[in-house]
Amino acid sequence: QVHPVESGGGLVQAGGSLRLSCAASGALSTATVGWFRRAPEKEREFVAHIREKNGMLYYADSVKGRFTISRDNVKNTVTLQMITLKPEDTAVYYCAVGTEIRRWPATSPDRYEYWGQGTQVTVSS
Repeated sequence: QVHPVESGGGLVQAGGSLRLSCAASGALSTATVGWFRRAPEKEREFVAHIREKNGMLYYADSVKGRFTISRDNVKNTVTLQMITLKPEDTAVYYCAVGTEIRRWPATSPDRYEYWGQGTQVTVSS
């Protein structure tokens, strides 16, 4: 069992930065770890993922060049560094873990078995 827990959300002005962290009770190093977000009245959408082993990175076009996903296998965490934030980035951000993913990119939420409770990110204009 893997129980992801997100932290690091908050309120920031447009153009600012935030760093989200995902920690888990189970090993993240052998799983694909993704970040998703859900804005008010919108569907949950893929943000980024990092694959196990070679750590292949993949980003949604909307965040490419602004967000960076990375992992620390010693601390068993995955981090989402977000810069140049925009009001449209406002959402609840979720960490998701997929232990059975064998094809990438993995952008569908259905491919991830374990989800955190989410952390709110609010970007003011």
